[in-house]
Amino acid sequence: MLPVRPKKSLGQHFLNDQNIARKIAGSLQFADEKAVVVEIGPGSGFMTQYLVDQPFRLLLIETDRESIEYLHQRFPQMNENIFHRDVLSVKLTDFSEKPMSIIGNMPYNISGPLLFMALEQRDMVSEWIGMLQKEVAERITAKPSTKAYGILSVLLQAYFTTEFLFTVPPSVFIPPPKVNSAVIRMVPKASDVPQCEYAQFKSLVKTAFNQRRKTMRNSLKNFFEPEILTNPVFNKRPEELTWQEFEALLSL
Repeated sequence: MLPVRPKKSLGQHFLNDQNIARKIAGSLQFADEKAVVVEIGPGSGFMTQYLVDQPFRLLLIETDRESIEYLHQRFPQMNENIFHRDVLSVKLTDFSEKPMSIIGNMPYNISGPLLFMALEQRDMVSEWIGMLQKEVAERITAKPSTKAYGILSVLLQAYFTTEFLFTVPPSVFIPPPKVNSAVIRMVPKASDVPQCEYAQFKSLVKTAFNQRRKTMRNSLKNFFEPEILTNPVFNKRPEELTWQEFEALLSL
């Protein structure tokens, strides 16, 4: 019997394989004794057990009250570093002045918002390691001109180095999800990033992909002046462009 009941409303699927939990925890690259590591959605602490005795400072952010109560019981030494918060409302600067390593079995029902949170607070992220639906992980690491390539691919690859680490089957979760999962690593890039404003870049990419089957001359007709839309690049569909080519559109 599980010490904490998984709640469908929170998108909870608790990992139940020690080897995989250990492998995810071991994927941290920058977590030395001076690091701050934030685990998102620790649940019953199944992965926390492989993080709690490491030399870095570990913080746990959990929205489920039942999980919070159990985490305090299981890891009493962590009491001051367990936070009952909605992670989507969290500002990482509230916890540290320097970039942090983010890790977790991410709640599937908020995976998209969590990834946009990573983008918007990227200056406070040293690395981001998360288990997500495999389909989402494939989108993040997809190459141009592929079916999976889309908004997340462009935006995340513009600001992060993204890496698909490994696939995780449904059978190692309680309850088992209906889809495969996967673990990814994202590391913010020190250079070779868009020089334009993030909000403008995001708006352009999202507008282009809102009608991904159409050429960008159609999907971006309200974004650019008619004379700019005569450029041959607008004959392409959005999935054909790299993030660098999207940025170049803003200079036309």
